[in-house]
Amino acid sequence: MADLSSVRPAYGELPDWRRNQAAVTVATFIGFTAFTLVMPFLPLYFEQLGLHDPSAIAIWSGVSLGVTPAITAAMTPLWARVADRYGRKLMVARSLASFVVVMALMAAVRHPWQVLALRILLGLFAGYGTIAMTMAADSAPPAHMATAIGWVQTAQRLGPALGPMIGGVLAAALGLRETFIVAAVCYFGAFLLVVFGYREVGIRREQSDDAPVVSPTFAELKLIPHFVLFVGLVFGFQLVDRSIGPVLPLYLREIGTAESRVPFLSGLVFTLTAGAAAAGNQAAGWFLRRWPAPNIVVVSAAVATVGAAGFALGPSASVLMALALPFGLGIGIATTSIYTTAGQAVTSRQRNVAFGYLSTAYLMGLAVSPIVAGLIGSRSMRAVFVVDAVGLALITWIVRQRMRAAA
Repeated sequence: MADLSSVRPAYGELPDWRRNQAAVTVATFIGFTAFTLVMPFLPLYFEQLGLHDPSAIAIWSGVSLGVTPAITAAMTPLWARVADRYGRKLMVARSLASFVVVMALMAAVRHPWQVLALRILLGLFAGYGTIAMTMAADSAPPAHMATAIGWVQTAQRLGPALGPMIGGVLAAALGLRETFIVAAVCYFGAFLLVVFGYREVGIRREQSDDAPVVSPTFAELKLIPHFVLFVGLVFGFQLVDRSIGPVLPLYLREIGTAESRVPFLSGLVFTLTAGAAAAGNQAAGWFLRRWPAPNIVVVSAAVATVGAAGFALGPSASVLMALALPFGLGIGIATTSIYTTAGQAVTSRQRNVAFGYLSTAYLMGLAVSPIVAGLIGSRSMRAVFVVDAVGLALITWIVRQRMRAAA
């Protein structure tokens, strides 16, 4: 097997790797924050565009939110090959520039189909998050690689945690159209950071006479205990996690929230959920050092079930915000525990491909969830959370049964 450590930057030529780290981390944080300034409020925007039937709003919101990650998942291999040939910096700059244009155009749309068309266009050019993480790893010395990746992951978590709350304030103060303009300006700032703050790394490839590495197949990975279950669990948790987007603003109105407070409270619930999930991601390592992973997944899925069931009861907005904490925390702990357990179950040769399948499950959940939630929400907003609670309870039961079988 070729020595992968030989494919490393020539660090003697990079005295300013910390500047690269800062540029890509801050640009990632700005980009992820800007995206969540506006997208949680897409149902309200469709209403401004002339849709007044809650069922139609839920369907349009679900399809529009789901189509972008679906196309992004299909385009990711292509953009990865292009990045290898022309440079990752160019690919990230291209992606950020597309967000500038699309967000600006979003502020000018007049019909729902135009929003959907722009979301489709965005899917063709999005996907800078994964490449940005690779940029950070490439530019850092080996001893600092884990720190570099960790900072980018932190930026990807903090952005969605803060963006909806900030976006809610902006939407209430300026209006939704103006908030899209603010998002476009933010993306332009991130674009400038990457273009002028990040210095592309030259890769030094050393020759090797070793035989080429043969990538493992899915048939090989299926032989690893519980790997298919891991893929299904990642998809299931993502399906539940992303289901509240298309219906939350409309649901808040349905349970009696004043119209003027819906944007702000929607953003606050999104922020609390994302922040709790980020805390769960960090806490998972502490739990895994003390208890078996299946036990952790069972308990955390049960905790998330309580939150989803509480949502379905139609409580007040303040109780809804309180329930967002166990909901997000449970999903965050369970998801990280699954990724960690899967990574430990495979060999180093299998790990990249195994994580690729897990990421595919993640993206598919991201794409399918808003569409399914929109279709269910077109019948009943409350039913979305009932289905979430049932789904999480089913996950809890399946993992517990597998634990008994393994024992």
